[in-house]
Parts: sequence; structure tokens; C-alpha cells
Amino acid sequence: MQFSWKEVLTATMILFAVIDILGSIPIIIDLRRKVGHIQSEKASIVSVIIMVAFLFVGEQLLNLIGIDVNSFAVAGSFVLLFLALEMILGIRLYKDDAPETASVVPLAFPLIAGAGSMTTILSIKAEFETINILIAILLNMLFVYGVLKSSKRIEKIFGQAGLSVIRKVFGVVLLAIAVKLFAYNIQGLFTH
Repeated sequence: MQFSWKEVLTATMILFAVIDILGSIPIIIDLRRKVGHIQSEKASIVSVIIMVAFLFVGEQLLNLIGIDVNSFAVAGSFVLLFLALEMILGIRLYKDDAPETASVVPLAFPLIAGAGSMTTILSIKAEFETINILIAILLNMLFVYGVLKSSKRIEKIFGQAGLSVIRKVFGVVLLAIAVKLFAYNIQGLFTH
């Protein structure tokens, strides 16, 4: 295991773009209106547990069903591509039922630690050291917690137009990441 600030920063930015907590503020505000209160601590802790568990046992789960990391990463690049298109084009490809409680479902899963986050974690695991990904997950969860705690204030500061611009910028970043992940892992599929 080798610690690298560059890997931590890159993994943090990738996860930040995938989690898209700033782009999710309108959803968070809507959930708060529906259920009254969001337990920020509970949502953040459950998200960390899901992501860290997937970081350590996700590969074993894949091996159990006979899928290698390169195949999963290529599939993951498609998931990231669709998430990026959602962010850039302002469309919703993924739809979920109306929540009854907002802390764990749909906030911790699938909004924060969803399919995109899990795919990304396994995909970048093929490229980065585990310790650096772990630090990136924790940094993102601290930020997520801060956003959940102050979502009303953030909405007032940025406004709908500002949040829309942020979402589109991170969508383009995510699209570039999806292309890089695909290019990096597609070679591994044909060299085995």
C-alpha cells in the first residue's frame, strides 16, 4: 500500500463527481419537505459503511459470480456515461419510488452510495491504491455530511441556476472520467 496525494485528490474528485451531492441538493430539499427532517449523521455513516464494504469485498463478490474487475470497470464506465448524460442534459434516466423515510433510503442508498458510486469504487480500485480510495471516500463523506447539514443555506447562496451550472460542469468531468475508465480497462479485457 502506497499513499499518494495525487491519487487521493483524483479519486476524491471522481467520487465527488459521481456522488454529485451539490447536484442532488434540489432532491434533498424536496425530501426534507416531504419527510420533515433528514438525519444527516445516519445518512453519512450508512453511506460510508456501504462504500467501504464494497471497496473491500466488492471484488470477491464479483469473483464469486465469475466477473473480473476489468469487465466490471467497462460496464461501470457505461453507468458513469449515463450518469454524466443525466447531469449534462438535465434528464432523468433513473427513477425511484417516493420515499417514506429519507435517511437511509433513498438518501444513503441509492443517492449517495448507489450503483454509480459502487461501480466507480471498483473501477478506480483497478487503477489506484486501496488506502488512497479509502481516504477519498472519507473526504467525500465529510463533504456530503456538511452539504446535508447546510442544504438550505447552499440553496440560498447558489440558487437554482448556480446549482444547474455546477451539475453540468461535473457532468462533463464525469463524462471524461467514463471515457478514461473505458479506455484503461478495455485493453485488459483483450490481454487476458
